[in-house]
Amino acid sequence: MSVAQSEAASPIPISPALAAFRERLASDAPELKDFVSEGSGVEGYSVAVGTREDPRRKPDWMKRIIPGGEKYTRIKSQLRELKLNTVCEEAKCPNIGECWSGGDTGTATATIMILGDTCTRGCRFCAVKTSRAPPPPDADEPAKVAEAIASWDLEYVVLTSVDRDDLPDQGSGHFAETVRRIKQRKPGMLVEALVPDFRGDPDCVEKVATSGLDVFAHNIETVQELQSSVRDRRANFQQSINVLKMAKLTGPRGVLTKTSIMLGCGETSSQVLETMARVRDAGVDVMTFGQYMRPTKKHMPVSEYVTPEAFENYRRIGMEMGFRYVASGPMVRSSYKAGEFYIKAMLDADREAAMVS
Repeated sequence: MSVAQSEAASPIPISPALAAFRERLASDAPELKDFVSEGSGVEGYSVAVGTREDPRRKPDWMKRIIPGGEKYTRIKSQLRELKLNTVCEEAKCPNIGECWSGGDTGTATATIMILGDTCTRGCRFCAVKTSRAPPPPDADEPAKVAEAIASWDLEYVVLTSVDRDDLPDQGSGHFAETVRRIKQRKPGMLVEALVPDFRGDPDCVEKVATSGLDVFAHNIETVQELQSSVRDRRANFQQSINVLKMAKLTGPRGVLTKTSIMLGCGETSSQVLETMARVRDAGVDVMTFGQYMRPTKKHMPVSEYVTPEAFENYRRIGMEMGFRYVASGPMVRSSYKAGEFYIKAMLDADREAAMVS
């Protein structure tokens, strides 16, 4: 089914709240402060990043405890034994200690990265290694991933991958097969697939969206104005929006769509607000916001550290726009333990409601 056919058959409705928000955006490019009440803390939107001439420490809210503990060690050992990769390690995620050790909810989680550990693209923010010709995918990987996940005490798992522009189907078949294998081993497990853009190929998107997953996630990463300076040249804002829209229109009823952007890349608050409206226009259910953190000195520098108060204001505005869930905070990442907890609760509630009706 083409994008045009899907949109004609099942248009994505625009909520009254989003329509009202769009009217406000159309008036003089408002900023975040125009959408929040007094005393919200928006005056302290961000703090400056240190320079060689003016060195500064990172804000306290950007500090994390060094990972460790029994669960952390056990998961790391199992991943090594099965030769599986995680984006938690490859992307140097700051939440790895919280997620792998169990955090506040007590259930350890990890985001499995399939299709190898080498990406065919070179985004300026990402620490994953790159190559024009990475090794071929492990044909046994879907079964290995399902085996590993079935042995863990999990109810919600996230699969993600590197970009594989070198493969005829961009790796979509491998992705779909991994989801199916997991569902065969643990039918009740909730599966989120955080996918690349598949070059905007509708067949690839539909293949994954109809594989049995519960959440289809694809990250737009940043505002439209910064796409070319943040992401690989083969990625772009409209292509990512189209992927999210295709997933919503071709996936089974009940599948949630999700995306994420980083703050602190040089964007303005008015650009963020416009991005939120564009994303909601595409029917996306869940959106997350996190602080960009430079993985090495070779990567794109941080432009500013956005305050927790500003993140909270974006969360509040997002909920008012009609998103079903918004996770927003300096340490939030697209695959984030606390967010998965709430999304699981949403999916469980949807299933119960469907059974009643």
